[in-house]
Amino acid sequence: MRALRDGYIVGTGVFLPGEPVGNDAMEDHLGRIEGRDSLFGKKALRWNGVESRHYAMRPDGSVTHTLAQMSAEAVRTALDAAGLDRRDLSMLATAATQGDYLVPGHASGVHAELGAGALEVASFQSVCGSSLMAAKSAWLSVRAGEHDVAAACAGEFSSRWFRPSFYEGTALVDAKGRLRAEADFLRFTLSDGAGAIVVEPKPRPGALKINFIDIVSLADRFDPCMWAGASVETRADMTNAWAHLGPRAAHEAGAMALLQDFELLKKVIRAWVGAYLQKVDEGRIAPAEVDHCLVHYSAKSLRAEIVSLLENTAGMVPEEKWFSVLREIGNVGSASIWVMLDRLVRSGRVQPGQKILCVVPESGRALVGFMMLEAV
Repeated sequence: MRALRDGYIVGTGVFLPGEPVGNDAMEDHLGRIEGRDSLFGKKALRWNGVESRHYAMRPDGSVTHTLAQMSAEAVRTALDAAGLDRRDLSMLATAATQGDYLVPGHASGVHAELGAGALEVASFQSVCGSSLMAAKSAWLSVRAGEHDVAAACAGEFSSRWFRPSFYEGTALVDAKGRLRAEADFLRFTLSDGAGAIVVEPKPRPGALKINFIDIVSLADRFDPCMWAGASVETRADMTNAWAHLGPRAAHEAGAMALLQDFELLKKVIRAWVGAYLQKVDEGRIAPAEVDHCLVHYSAKSLRAEIVSLLENTAGMVPEEKWFSVLREIGNVGSASIWVMLDRLVRSGRVQPGQKILCVVPESGRALVGFMMLEAV
């Protein structure tokens, strides 16, 4: 039996479309529902702490880049950082909340844009945690000796969900033209972009060894917390999902928009923290050994909630070790963890022997992923 090899991140890459869009311009950019200012927009911005973000959709609704194009650009940048060519790549795993098509999988679109010759591909569709699903697939393929160069990318094109036409004429807008909070908050939280990593079995200068990737689903405990394809009231009943209603009826019911249950999110946060503390209790994660902590959170208020739950436990990593780009980049969903990692690596802060803990919570139907990296 062939022994398992190690896997190292030897290159990272990010692609963010267009110029940063500040808070004052974002509602002009996305468009106003029924021509009116958002009821929740300013509150959402205070809640999330984001000051600028990127969009692949122009104010007139035209597109600058597809999600496949953004993802392919991130992979190219990661390959360049590793000193590799597209032809060196033999395995591509992709992640997204929703690809450019309903069918086929996102990986096929990214491969077509990348133009790297025949490849093995794998598509992972979830919310933020899909990034680590793709990374684990790439990492394990290298560990098993099936591939010598594998890439994992994650990307989001959230702004296309937020055009007024997604909401107008649906049950999500009341008689006064006000959009339900479950939809409106997300319009002021999410942004577009892509990130990627390249994995090889041998280290290069500046490489990061992947010690483990653990993914914990809590879907048996919660209804959907962030979803698209069902109404707020019927989201737990899959027989009422959009495909059974038909696209026109589903749109009118408000079942085609991206939605978030913020009351349920408060309970999910505690479950995420519980899953993390269990890893600490089991010795899988040793907080005292962590030098850099990259936690993907969608809002500064969620960070404060997580810290309040951890600060008096053995699981707390001191906040001075936390690294985030949320304020200047926004929440790029599944791509966020790779944007953070790329910025950290390029900052020069990572020293040989240091450990980087990456934590990716996903509200979707509640899961959380953990990745431990070690600088060589």
